[in-house]
Amino acid sequence: MSVLVYAENTGGQFKKSSFEIISYGKSIADKLSTTLSVISIGNVSNENLSALGKYGVARVLNVSDARLNDFNSQAYSSVISNAATSENASVVLMLNSFAGRGLAPRIAVKLKAGFAAGAVDLPEITDKFTVKKGGFSGKAFAYVELKSDVKVITLNANSYKIVETGGSAEVVAFSPTLNDNELKSTVKETVRATDKISLPDAELVVSAGRGLKGPENWGMIEEMANLLGAATACSKPVSDAGWRPHSEHVGQTGIAISPNLYLAVGISGAIQHLAGVSSSKCIVVINKDPEAPFFKAADYGIVGDAFEVVPKLIEALKALKASN
Repeated sequence: MSVLVYAENTGGQFKKSSFEIISYGKSIADKLSTTLSVISIGNVSNENLSALGKYGVARVLNVSDARLNDFNSQAYSSVISNAATSENASVVLMLNSFAGRGLAPRIAVKLKAGFAAGAVDLPEITDKFTVKKGGFSGKAFAYVELKSDVKVITLNANSYKIVETGGSAEVVAFSPTLNDNELKSTVKETVRATDKISLPDAELVVSAGRGLKGPENWGMIEEMANLLGAATACSKPVSDAGWRPHSEHVGQTGIAISPNLYLAVGISGAIQHLAGVSSSKCIVVINKDPEAPFFKAADYGIVGDAFEVVPKLIEALKALKASN
């Protein structure tokens, strides 16, 4: 019996969120008094794979098949399921990311496993195995009891701390058999915005809404985000109006995020928007309407005109950087 984590990589590099899910897996493995294994798919160097040992990984299954260089939900789910069987894994973990949301249900069916999506904390493991997850668009928590022999869980990004334990992992080649039906879908092209911080991975996010009055005023939002090292986001009406790309839309019908800091400028805070950002560790709201609903959800709030407040914040950030 072991715990198996699928660690996502981009261009051969593991992201911060991958170290989160590995640390999460190590904590579960310790609770179960077992070992932690990781499966990695794609071209990752042996050095990077072995380095996962410092997060508590005992063994890394390395799948380096040219046919799997691009993400393929059907093929990847078979590979991970085979790895879980090979490792005799009782718990299979992955991020609640675009890839994880596509993979986890498939893997659960293949393994006849109980499934909990969007975990936000370590499971309670006593005589029962109970997973805490978000519910009702982030307005409540649900506690899901998994009774199956094998459990599949996805973890929300930025929900668990990264813990280094030291050591190096054993890296072994893993070559599962894939049939042609699992490889019918192929990726023709992948286009990435390499110059921007990915919203799901961002620890700091600066977001704005219709209070900015038009796309021509977004320069100050981008400047503040650059000074903070933050990602930029927007509300749904802004992306619908074409002021900002849909890839920046956060909310119930957009991207759900959970950064350490979410700074909202000129956003009223409709319930659909709150559903996508309520897991943020700290929410700061700037709005000239003191009755804006967002203030009820905020940890800190500034009642003021964005065109007066944001430039002053930018000045303060520049002064702080200059002094350091």
